[in-house]
Amino acid sequence: MKYNGFKIFKFSTISKMNNRISDGFSRIDKNIKKVPNYVVNLFSNIIKYVFSGIYKRIIFTVRGFSKIYKYLDIRRFHLSFSKIYKYLDIRRFHLSFSKIYKYLNISRFNLTKVTKYFDPRIYNIQRINKINFISYKFLLLHLPASVIFFGFLYLVIPTFYNYDKSNIESAICKNQNISCLIRGEIGYSFYPTPRIKIKDVIISDFLEKKNTLIKVEHAVIKLSIKNLLTKEKHKFKKIKLNNFEINFDLKNLKKYKNIFMEKINLIPITFTKGRIIFFDGKDYVATISDTNLNLILEEYSKEAVLKGKFLNDSIYISLNSKKIDDKLSTDIILKMSDLNLLTKANFFNSEKEQNKINGNILIKKDKHRFTGIFNYKDNEITINKSNLRNIFLDGQLEGKIKFLPYFNFDLDLSLNNINFTKLYNYFLTLDKKDQKNLFKINKKINGQLSLSSDKIYSSYNLVKSFESRIKFNNGNILVEQFLINLGKLGAADILGAINNDKKFTNFKYESNIFVDNQKKFLSKFGIYNKQSIPSNLFISGNFDFQNIRSSFYEISDSKKLSNDDVNFIEKEFNDFMLIDGYESLFRFPKFKNFIKSILSETN
Repeated sequence: MKYNGFKIFKFSTISKMNNRISDGFSRIDKNIKKVPNYVVNLFSNIIKYVFSGIYKRIIFTVRGFSKIYKYLDIRRFHLSFSKIYKYLDIRRFHLSFSKIYKYLNISRFNLTKVTKYFDPRIYNIQRINKINFISYKFLLLHLPASVIFFGFLYLVIPTFYNYDKSNIESAICKNQNISCLIRGEIGYSFYPTPRIKIKDVIISDFLEKKNTLIKVEHAVIKLSIKNLLTKEKHKFKKIKLNNFEINFDLKNLKKYKNIFMEKINLIPITFTKGRIIFFDGKDYVATISDTNLNLILEEYSKEAVLKGKFLNDSIYISLNSKKIDDKLSTDIILKMSDLNLLTKANFFNSEKEQNKINGNILIKKDKHRFTGIFNYKDNEITINKSNLRNIFLDGQLEGKIKFLPYFNFDLDLSLNNINFTKLYNYFLTLDKKDQKNLFKINKKINGQLSLSSDKIYSSYNLVKSFESRIKFNNGNILVEQFLINLGKLGAADILGAINNDKKFTNFKYESNIFVDNQKKFLSKFGIYNKQSIPSNLFISGNFDFQNIRSSFYEISDSKKLSNDDVNFIEKEFNDFMLIDGYESLFRFPKFKNFIKSILSETN
């Protein structure tokens, strides 16, 4: 039938088409069951998994439009449209449309080539059974393309989410002793892996919130591939902090340890391109720059690896802690490349005595080697047994080292032997500045050292052994006892103090020399024009380490020597023993000539 020149389909024709379509889909429904179940399940799972998040958004959008729909119901505007209808009656434009009709008459076009594809009768559902889903073309083209498309869509969707700063802050700082503050922006990136990017993070000290423990310019939280479409179920795999600065107060060392000892599981954290600044209260101590640090803190395992630059040298520190049979075992490795220093320590403590740690340690530098067994309790290390060996000496070290509230020590270094010749030659290889500053000690090093050696190797074998007791106090060195065994010749002792200030280092001393075998003594020094010498001699004086010069205040045997004799001996000592500075100070031929000179002139 026609209406105003247009062909209208009959309802009977439309009914027949509906019946054909229904019949076609019924055959699809029957034959689709013949498709392998794994194929159906595969595609249904992909569609369900990928579009689960999108489906929720579509439902939300449809519900929103349903509320708006009542305002768009054109029946509410019946009266108004009836008035306007007469102006919209297309019959008024009959003449104009008749001219245009010939261009709009679809009968002019042959649509049979297109409509034939909409006829369900041409589709044989039986062909679905003949589709080879594992064919070469399907596996190499269609399936990979589908996986790539849906995978890309799955990774990109979280870009449109809004992330709550408080949730991210609590995820970074799970430990209740520290707090985090995000001052910058939060974004999402799917390349190279799904991750959340954060700018400007502040981690506060758990002791005082006003103290900043860590500053971070850029932070990255790597996400698990699972549950990306559900923001609340995002799983954080790793945290990466770039361009950081850590302020480490050595006075809070014990409290920092609580982060490692607390029974928590922290997300693995990586620090890159930063620095660690060490303080002692408000005083600056040192810095590790170009630092990379990896932390993995779990309930029964702690791991930390640090790499950086310390004192212009590459430093490597590794810490590995595990709980074995109710005992916490920890391994520490420290390496410094240019210094050729290696330190290894293993220590353990039980849950019953958490404040007590037992362990062993190895320190190796070049040919210097130290091994020992120790325990740690109440900020004090006790070395129970150890071996110390290098090219200069061989012996054992025992004693205590206390760290808090002040650094202090009480050590006993008992040497089996010491090679004085090698030690002295090594001292001479140092530059003059290091030689003069050899006895300048840091004011924070305080304690007592008992030093002894059973045997001394030297070119002329003058000194057989020695024992001493030395104290270190605020940068000064007190020699409370220094006994020198000269074998059959006799013995000597020295008491005194090395005082340090900014410009001078002086050793004020008193010494007693005892000659047991005068004949042996005279023969040793090549003196044949004398039958006897004083059996004991007292000397007091001062040695200037900066100007390398000695002064004598008093020299006496049974009576004091005159000032002229003392001044003469002082001049001879400086001329013979210090003419080449430290180079000639401990040369026996120089000392021999000095003794011959003063004995021939003072008697």
